[in-house]
Amino acid sequence: MTEPRDPDALIRRAGRPNPEFDQHFLVDDRVLDRIPSYAEAFDRSHVLEVGAGTGALTDRLLDVADHVTTVERDPDFAAFVREEFAAEVEAGRLDVLEGDALEVDLPEYTCSISNLPYGVSSEVTFRLLPLGKPAVSMYQREFAERMAAEAGTSEYGRLSVTTQHYANVEVVETVPREAFDPQPRVESAVVRLTPREPEYDVGTETGDSEAVGEQFFLGFVKALFTQRRKNVRNAIRNTAHISGLDDPDAVVAAIDEDVLRKRPGDLDPATFAELATVAADVERETGSEKGGSE
Repeated sequence: MTEPRDPDALIRRAGRPNPEFDQHFLVDDRVLDRIPSYAEAFDRSHVLEVGAGTGALTDRLLDVADHVTTVERDPDFAAFVREEFAAEVEAGRLDVLEGDALEVDLPEYTCSISNLPYGVSSEVTFRLLPLGKPAVSMYQREFAERMAAEAGTSEYGRLSVTTQHYANVEVVETVPREAFDPQPRVESAVVRLTPREPEYDVGTETGDSEAVGEQFFLGFVKALFTQRRKNVRNAIRNTAHISGLDDPDAVVAAIDEDVLRKRPGDLDPATFAELATVAADVERETGSEKGGSE
């Protein structure tokens, strides 16, 4: 293992962050050293990093991975990382993809480890999660706590259900503002995402493929949480234009009364899956009846 590069020196050589790109560079050596360790149980042979910045975390990743692919939107920092790590690039151990992480073609990586740009952390996460690869990522602390929240808590919401549909979520470390340059306005947290199959099935309704069933499930969750202060009965009725239900009253009639009295924030992901299955069944039956009467 080589001596790690000094993150402050990297900033001095690379230049100051660009506020337009939501850049907050991690400069605390202790945190930088710990982040790769949270992925020790994962296959780190090919690590994907989103948001290289000046390469401080990239440097640590190259110490534990056979190969690193890092994505950097800022062309100046992408060029700097290529130059700073020219030996690793030449050896075929590091690829620098210049572009938007939401648009570039991603390689066949084994896990991702990133200090995510906060402005796109949600979009990046939900591009990666369906790929079924483990991840360790830095988020705003409030966002991280909502990802890991349990049903019935104030932090629990659509983000919690959607993230936990794909993976086990652990907040493994909180990180103070002072660990970054420039300092963000909020605290941060490192989250470990371990993919797993959910204990419920959402792939048998509304179409012929699992993807269609999952799409309906996630859309149903999204719809109900727009009415999180309402009970489930009213949330279903009020959001048919979002969930795409043709007959929300028929769906309500098919659900147990004790569930209808609850609020969306009281339902765990498995219960949401049960409701989505009922809704999809009712929609199919209603559609069949309409088709047969024409």
